[in-house]
Amino acid sequence: MYQKEIILEPKRRGFHLITDEVLNQIPAQSGIVNVFIKHTSASLTINENADPSVRVDFENHFNKMVSEDEKYFTHRIEGPDDMTSHIKSSILGSSVSFPIKNGIPQLGIWQGIYLCEHRNHSSGRKIFITFIGE
Repeated sequence: MYQKEIILEPKRRGFHLITDEVLNQIPAQSGIVNVFIKHTSASLTINENADPSVRVDFENHFNKMVSEDEKYFTHRIEGPDDMTSHIKSSILGSSVSFPIKNGIPQLGIWQGIYLCEHRNHSSGRKIFITFIGE
């Protein structure tokens, strides 16, 4: 087993591919990788990594589905994106897992790992990577 925490540089609101940043931390062995984000206002997902319009569409959809314009949110301590960020994070999730074989991630040809940044202004995000295998 191998574990490591990394801090990603602050990113603007949106969906950002972090596949390389994660894969650079993984040993060249076979097993399972789990990537966990230690925040409640950002999330992780695995999805389309080739066409950048997918990232725009994700952001547009989630902003419409969980709109900051709704007046019924009471948790706004850190601004209008406060509660909406927590809801988006809960929908998408705080971790992703994937198999790795001989150091090669067994992701689909068009799959990449995303940091889903839901805050208008964020700091660096802590990611905890666990590898279990050979």
